[in-house]
Amino acid sequence: MKCLIIDDEPLARVLLEDYISRVDGLTLVRSFPNAIEAFSFLQVPGQVDIIFLDIQMPQITGIEFLKSLKQCPRVIFTTAYRNYALDAYDLDVVDYLLKPISFDRFLRSISKVYQLQQSFATPENNEEPIQNFEQAYIYLKDKRTMVKVFLHEILYVESLRDYVRVKTSEGQIVTYQKIGYMEQKLPEHKFIRVHRSFIVSLDKITSYQLNHVRIGSLEIPIGRMYKNEVVKVLNRINILSGVE
Repeated sequence: MKCLIIDDEPLARVLLEDYISRVDGLTLVRSFPNAIEAFSFLQVPGQVDIIFLDIQMPQITGIEFLKSLKQCPRVIFTTAYRNYALDAYDLDVVDYLLKPISFDRFLRSISKVYQLQQSFATPENNEEPIQNFEQAYIYLKDKRTMVKVFLHEILYVESLRDYVRVKTSEGQIVTYQKIGYMEQKLPEHKFIRVHRSFIVSLDKITSYQLNHVRIGSLEIPIGRMYKNEVVKVLNRINILSGVE
């Protein structure tokens, strides 16, 4: 996995560089002292698999930087401050490392990345653009078993911190995965994130109001930061003739 470090502290960068060099399978591609320099580098997709990102930096914070990226690899925050943990959860980062970072804690973060990769698998013949949504599927790891899930059967995805619950018309699967990664993998013309904890199937929405959508008898909240986009999408596709 290709790693990128963004941290304004020279000693912190040296420490992470050393840790990365000790782990087989990790390669350091670049190390930047600030997020502004890293921004241009990240405009080319596929260059990085993991970003080790400091939060308190001059010019732009790590949180502001992360919000500015349209597509982002997996992120591990590295910071001396505890009070940004909720922001990290909202942004679906893999882990939150407090400085000074020990090597064993670093390894646990890398292990989380590997587990996330293994828990979500898409067959090679399903990587092409979806031509027939009824036949499209993903594999999700349920305990030790990889289970095929057809996308048209998914009702919604619910975040459970480091896990997600994928509710389908046939049942549910709880798998070790971040909701942000699921959001990237599911086709955006068929699914929409309505809340920091929920992604819903547009086809399965039966009604909506300004603060919630319904899938059958289930009411799912629309988060404040998602409301404008959700209502715009729902009005555009004319799911319901009007909003109360």
